[in-house]
Amino acid sequence: MASKHHSRSMTNLLGRLSLRAAVSGLVLGASICAAGAADKVTFLTSWFAQAEHGGFYQAKATGIYEKAGLDVTIKMGGPQVNALQLLLAGETDIMMGYDIQVLKALEQNIPITTIAASFQFDLQGMMTHEDVSGLGDMKGKTILIAASSRMTFWPWLKSKYGLSDDQLKPYTFNLQPFAADNNTVQQGYVSSEPYAATQMGLKQKFYLFAEQGYPPYGTTMVVTRGFLEKNPDVAARFVKASLEGWSDYLKNPAPANALIKADNPKMRDDQIEYALATLKRIKAVDGGDAATLGIGMMTEARWKQTYDFLVAGGLLKPEVDWKAGFTDRFVKDLKIVP
Repeated sequence: MASKHHSRSMTNLLGRLSLRAAVSGLVLGASICAAGAADKVTFLTSWFAQAEHGGFYQAKATGIYEKAGLDVTIKMGGPQVNALQLLLAGETDIMMGYDIQVLKALEQNIPITTIAASFQFDLQGMMTHEDVSGLGDMKGKTILIAASSRMTFWPWLKSKYGLSDDQLKPYTFNLQPFAADNNTVQQGYVSSEPYAATQMGLKQKFYLFAEQGYPPYGTTMVVTRGFLEKNPDVAARFVKASLEGWSDYLKNPAPANALIKADNPKMRDDQIEYALATLKRIKAVDGGDAATLGIGMMTEARWKQTYDFLVAGGLLKPEVDWKAGFTDRFVKDLKIVP
């Protein structure tokens, strides 16, 4: 009997072990399956990797995207990359955009919309030599701007300060013309060109357009209407994770910076430090409405300002449905603060 009892016990034990193994296998398989089921998202930036993209790289580097069930690939933009074309072709799911581009696309019946803003204002401005005491002082100066700027800030700048198209020369993202001529001013990013000028030993001033009433948001997240209709949950998770990345980046930038330098080996530590310090100083991420409503926030009032500014400058047809250019559904309830 002892032998039979032992045999039955062994059988029961083996059965329990087999069942436990099977259950464990199912759980493990489910976990692997769940891990493998992360939604793939491609995000295209507007330029080579830099601190101004830090929140996205932080979300990637620290696993925030992964925890949100997202497998995010960050692709770098650049001067030869047509982001909107790639978005419409499905080569990227989400792109780093800007408000004027979105409204101009709507004018051409291109169905895109903005789902969040990294920065509460555009970082664009004018870098000048020390003799210039304000943007109104640019009369008689040679003004270097990129071709695309003729359809964004230039009409506003020209009208506001009584400037002329005759003053314009092309900006080719090279500081040599600025360095060679004290009568020259040029466009730039507050977090970038002043650093480069300082490295060249050039003293300069910088005037941020946003401080003079230029209304667009900066470094936004833009999708096609089709993507949003098919993947609202993916869009929601991407926005939340990205904004959490921005909040975290301001506190502990090392993980993102390592990824930024891996993508863009020309990026120097001191350049990243300068840009990040500038973003913090001007409160690009957490200033404005973000201070009370949470980072990433966009308001109808601000989008209306950009629409009005474009229409007044003859850059946009009045009949454009500007409200289709953005949605606050993914940011209004997040209340993410650094």
